[in-house]
Amino acid sequence: MLGCLLSTADAAKPIRVATFNVDATPPIGAPVAYKPARSIADPLSARGIVLLSDQQPIVLCAVDWIGIANEGHDLWREKLAAAAGTTPERVSVHTLHQHDGPRCDFSSEQLLADHGEAGQWYDLAFSREVIERTAATVRMAIPRAVPVTHIGHGQALVDGVASNRRLLGPDGKVKIVRYSASKDPDAIVTPDGTIDPWLKCVSLWNGGEPIVSMTYYATHPQSYYGEGDVTSEFVGLARAAREHEQPMQLHVHFNGAGGNIAAGKYNDGSTELRPILADRLERGMQAAWEATVRSPLNCDDLEWRVVPVTLPLGDHLQADVLEAVLSDKQATARDHLSAAKHLAWLQRTKAGRTIDCSSLRLGDVIIVHMPG
Repeated sequence: MLGCLLSTADAAKPIRVATFNVDATPPIGAPVAYKPARSIADPLSARGIVLLSDQQPIVLCAVDWIGIANEGHDLWREKLAAAAGTTPERVSVHTLHQHDGPRCDFSSEQLLADHGEAGQWYDLAFSREVIERTAATVRMAIPRAVPVTHIGHGQALVDGVASNRRLLGPDGKVKIVRYSASKDPDAIVTPDGTIDPWLKCVSLWNGGEPIVSMTYYATHPQSYYGEGDVTSEFVGLARAAREHEQPMQLHVHFNGAGGNIAAGKYNDGSTELRPILADRLERGMQAAWEATVRSPLNCDDLEWRVVPVTLPLGDHLQADVLEAVLSDKQATARDHLSAAKHLAWLQRTKAGRTIDCSSLRLGDVIIVHMPG
């Protein structure tokens, strides 16, 4: 009997997971990436998980917005941390970067407001409202957390979606830029270039029941955009297709390091291509799910690491030049936005603020989530 008691006491504690999914769709007329929202093609969301263990909680959150930066990123992490009973360093907030989604950056908006351009690019009241609702949902989700007994992981090749944006000529310099869409025959016939063709799927299970499926694929997620038709884009449509097939689990998608990756080789910007790209990505999600290998998971298998980093500032970032652009009444609104974003980042970096790069280990699976 004593041996049994010792065995039970020494056993690693189970992990629990809470899931959350909050509507993050802006109202009609609100500023989105390039124009005010004129229609809602499909809804946006802020969704993710809270991992509960013998350590402080860990929050992973993916948002269908074009970007969350500077003091906006700070507030997201602070509010979700408070709701989950953890610290901001243990919260990862990540956007999928859809180009017809909202921006969230309180620092840049303050600079624009100081120059008489408040509210043109950012809706702070809307951002704060979504942050508060997400935090409240996280707080309510934690008491409903369920045990995690296993982790699953699988991967599959995705065909006909991702390709390099910048194509080099014989001199080693950029010759063609494919961006997210291209009709240039040379851009279309050029190979994909350096991409990660694998879509990864990480799932958490309670016995034989899946709780959450998290997918990862590196690419800009645009098919066509710029007119204010709010959409979660082909990545969101692929995610929704998986939800339709497997409604009993939460599906969360994360964008990988896709700065120089987009669908330009396979996308001409026509409306017909969005569902085609979504179908290709969804087939990759399904194949990665079907390739899932499961293994037991407990608190001993969980590790969260954070490294604060400072990125070197480019020589082109000069405060006096950026301030001059902001004050220039002849400059375009886009020029003012660009100057505000660069100046906010310059000021933040010079003030000693760092970027938290995090790594999550779940058994043999190690995940890096891109911040912001």
